[in-house]
Order: sequence, then structure tokens, then C-alpha cells
Amino acid sequence: MAQNKHEVAGVPLGNIRNRNELRVVRLMPQVLAEHLDYHPSYLDIQDIYALTLNNLPPRYRQQGTIVIKEPVSDEEILRELRNAVGQVELAPTDKES
Repeated sequence: MAQNKHEVAGVPLGNIRNRNELRVVRLMPQVLAEHLDYHPSYLDIQDIYALTLNNLPPRYRQQGTIVIKEPVSDEEILRELRNAVGQVELAPTDKES
């Protein structure tokens, strides 16, 4: 019997998510709007997203998780997003010829 790739010993693990993922998605348009002359490509946006998440401490949640205190502030996410935009803007994925 084949096992689901997001299961271990019959326990589903696919619904455990990093809480910062949606927060980065929510705040990214605000940071991109600050860079009026920068028009990131599809891959640039993915790079900004991934780089930002890699530079934040992960905050995993599962169904039933109770968050008492959020140790990662929106200001910290905004700072990391700005750093990632600056880094990707200097070395974009899709270079224009």
C-alpha cells in the first residue's frame, strides 16, 4: 500500500505550515510599492519570498495550535522583505539582454 508523501506512519503532516508564509505574502505588496522603478519578474518575486522566509525564524503551526505571543513582528518581516528586495533587485533572476 502506497503511503501519502505527506504522511508518516499514517499521520498527516501536510497541514503543518510556517505561520510566516502568509504574513510575508500579506506584507510583500507594501514593500514592492516602495520600489516604484523596480518591476520584479515572476522568479524575482519567488526569490524575494523565499529569501525573506529563509531569513526569518520559522514559526510552524498545526491544527489546534494556540498562539500566545508572536515573536516575529511585522516590522521584522518588513525589514527582511526590504533586504530581500534590495538583494534580488541587484541580482535579478531574469537578466535583461
